[in-house]
Amino acid sequence: MRDIVIALIIFGGVPVALFQPHVGVLLWSWISYMNPHRLAFGFAYDFPFAAVIGGATLLGLLFVRDRQRLPMTPITMVWLLFVVWMCFTTLFALHPDDAFLEWKRTMKIMLIAFVTVMLMARRDRLHLLIWVIVLSLGFYAVKGALFTLTHDTGGLNLVWGPEGSFIEDNNALAFALIMILPLMRYLHLVTENKWIKRGLLAMMLLTVIAIVGSHSRGALLAGVAIGLYFWFKSDNRFRIAVALVLIGALVAAIAPPVWVERMETIRTYEQDPSAMGRINAWWVAVNLTKDRPIVGGGFNTFQEDTFARYAPEPENVHDAHSIYFEVLGEHGYVGLILFLFLGILALRNGKWIMRATRDRPDLKWAGQLAAMLQVSLIGYATGGAFLGLAYFDLYYHLVALLIITRILVEQALQPNAVSPFGVKAGAERLSGEYP
Repeated sequence: MRDIVIALIIFGGVPVALFQPHVGVLLWSWISYMNPHRLAFGFAYDFPFAAVIGGATLLGLLFVRDRQRLPMTPITMVWLLFVVWMCFTTLFALHPDDAFLEWKRTMKIMLIAFVTVMLMARRDRLHLLIWVIVLSLGFYAVKGALFTLTHDTGGLNLVWGPEGSFIEDNNALAFALIMILPLMRYLHLVTENKWIKRGLLAMMLLTVIAIVGSHSRGALLAGVAIGLYFWFKSDNRFRIAVALVLIGALVAAIAPPVWVERMETIRTYEQDPSAMGRINAWWVAVNLTKDRPIVGGGFNTFQEDTFARYAPEPENVHDAHSIYFEVLGEHGYVGLILFLFLGILALRNGKWIMRATRDRPDLKWAGQLAAMLQVSLIGYATGGAFLGLAYFDLYYHLVALLIITRILVEQALQPNAVSPFGVKAGAERLSGEYP
């Protein structure tokens, strides 16, 4: 039954995506983040729904009347250079066949992210996309929290994501939940309906519980980082400090002893095999880049023969377990510089938006969104230091959201000017009521 329902939704959305391709972006996001087909048990489980929706969306983009072009701003130019550089390094990959598979997946992610910028540059569409992302991943937050609260397993069973997805691993799921917590807070700020507000508040609390249930040390560090950043940037630090203390009390109340023991290994990482395995993989990236500083090893380079050649402990084979060492090992110093520069420009775009909207009550929502997106990016930058998700689609969607927000703010500040899209800012893009 689940298979039929999912198939009806997707194939029913295909003709809509052809004529309104922004709907295709929403459907693709739902499929990519919630992975509803992975909750089915029949033909839908392995069916390429994302490819179907992606194809319809791209086809619709070609024929839709108001299609836009990608704005050539510093952040998009660096982003495009990063994509081109990944294509270049793939030509020199140490494992060509495996590299090609990861290259295809990454290029699809980048393409949809660019299409998102081109199609979602309206306030109503932007908010719909945020809702889709939050509810899709929030589903696993609620599900994981209920599992954590109702299973007295002594912490032996962890919260996991859907099979065959970016967030299948417990650490990856916790990482994604850390990144959407600020988006939940944003929706909580701008929503006027009191029941929706209460629902979002409950979801945020359940998300914290699910993160605890994942037993992810990287998520703990990322959570501390975004908490401190949020407190530092807040106008009401006392209120935020109280909220953080209450969250800490909640974690202490629900965390089993085994969770506390695992978190304490952060201080004694030298005695933890998992932590030392990660450091071993990081040395692989460093040594590999010394040998191939320009192109690195290409996608999927962290394999047994690479460890045999470059690792201090050749038999201790691990994934990169760091977005930074992953990019360094796979795309060399040039790739890492472009990757870091993209993140820095994204943060600077958020800062520009907050500064530009400070004295504009009508654009208060944009400043709030930019602030929350900055917090999400800080979570990605911190948690990503210990997790190999350099090509995580959520991160690039967050960057796209920042680009869209800046475009809308620029249009509002200069309503008669030509936007980066090459068209005059339409009133419908700027003044749309929040759905």
